Amino acid sequence: MNELSPLPSSTRKSQPLWWKGAVIYQVYPRSYADSNGDGVGDLAGITARLDYIASLGVDAIWLSPFYPSPMDDFGYDIADYCDVDPIFGTLADFDGLVSRAHSLGLKVTTDLVFAHTSDRHIWFAESRESRDNAKADWYVWADAKADGSPPTNWQSVFGGPAWTWDARRGQYYLHNFLGSQPQLNVHNRDVQDALLDVVRFWLERGVDGFRIDAINFAMHDPQLRDNPPAPPSSKRRTRPFDFQQKIYNQSHPDIPLFLERIRALTDEFEERFTVAEVGGDDAAREMKLFTAGDRRLNSAYGFDFLYADRLTPQLVRDAAEGWPDAPGVGWPSWAFENHDAPRALSRWTPEGVDPAAYARMKMALLCALRGNVILYNGEELGLGQVEIPFELVKDPEARKNWPLTLSRDGARTPMPWSAEAMHAGFSNVDPWLPLGADHAALAVDRQEADPTSMLALTRRLVALRAAHPALRCGRNAHWIAEGDLLAFDRVADGETIRCLFNLGGATIDIAALAAAGTPLAALNGASPALLPPCGALWLKMEG
Repeated sequence: MNELSPLPSSTRKSQPLWWKGAVIYQVYPRSYADSNGDGVGDLAGITARLDYIASLGVDAIWLSPFYPSPMDDFGYDIADYCDVDPIFGTLADFDGLVSRAHSLGLKVTTDLVFAHTSDRHIWFAESRESRDNAKADWYVWADAKADGSPPTNWQSVFGGPAWTWDARRGQYYLHNFLGSQPQLNVHNRDVQDALLDVVRFWLERGVDGFRIDAINFAMHDPQLRDNPPAPPSSKRRTRPFDFQQKIYNQSHPDIPLFLERIRALTDEFEERFTVAEVGGDDAAREMKLFTAGDRRLNSAYGFDFLYADRLTPQLVRDAAEGWPDAPGVGWPSWAFENHDAPRALSRWTPEGVDPAAYARMKMALLCALRGNVILYNGEELGLGQVEIPFELVKDPEARKNWPLTLSRDGARTPMPWSAEAMHAGFSNVDPWLPLGADHAALAVDRQEADPTSMLALTRRLVALRAAHPALRCGRNAHWIAEGDLLAFDRVADGETIRCLFNLGGATIDIAALAAAGTPLAALNGASPALLPPCGALWLKMEG
């Protein structure tokens, strides 16, 4: 049984900053809604579904890349920062999306990929022509060693050396990802200025904020020192990249200075939002560094949960306590799922546990965390990972490392809108990736008709979070992470909400923790006495 308290008459309190404590809905454009029957989602399709997104109660959308691109890495290899790829539509389509979103009270944030471009970008075409042209130093070029080998031992994330030989310049160029994603030289002030022009272009079109992709890769060590080997590990290493400590190919100490320039520009516009994606071995320190004080980015998120094999109380506590409510410490954002990671439901649901019950508990936990909440499209429906056969895999990383790297395609499959329609209402032709075999049964239209559905629950949890300052932006207190029990308080404006979760398979007695509280949300049979497996309870505490 899932119970939620009635909402106050006003479900949304005014906030000093719209993004602080916001719920942001990530849309992967290729897979959201196909409006023109080519099997690929597009901006017009997203616009047609904005009423649905607004009905979730979220504050903003985040659009994954829609820029012109050869799609070697499906949009994260950008060939033009200031246009729309024809497969997704036009700039007019984008403007229409922003206008409609704003009319519905939704903010619009977009991806910025500033560590690299596509090798089809006009900047790179000019840079590779000679060593003395105007953009010769806009990318990272270096001479071969005396024996012709690459300048350093650096390895790319997607496998193999991070250097590719270019005969036109007689030099190697750096790429931390695909060979078709050359590394920008963001040390160069002219490159920074050009990237800031990109920021201004989208701000002036009404964009409300940006997620900045892989920003800790934006600057390298100009001395080109070799990375040292990684210490021994019992974890299986599937890529050469995993055998090194990534000290010199990324994470240069000047990156925060560039972020300060981005922040100064966004602050010229009213209430714009910036969030960094930060992965890697040193992510915890870098996220704090990139958001420290009031001159850098507003927020950051990493991979605490995105690649975690298990969800444990201690993992949640450690991640949350890494962002104390203290002067100078930035504001966190949290994602359990996104386009780069397997669906959390498939990673975390314990054997023998009902995935639907686990999905409800997981959503209640995500919506209870201090920070911004990032929902990935389909997460509100309880979608699981889709098994994609190798012959249909599009993900370049998975194809390089098959079968040891799980395909990202399994989390990028089309959104199911209508259970009985062709391709679940995503498109009237074969989509670019197959739908999950069980996803039509979880389609939006079927869940809209069911007041007990995962979709209905998500809306209620998001609304409760918006209605209670303690949940929206309160501080954390009184952590318990013992066995399968996770408990913590959210506190603000004289309000305390106690959040309790059972992440295991045995019922937990919580009477001593819950006696003085009134339930706001009670999921999967939870009560102020007991938390069954997957039980979740939000309590408004007295006094």
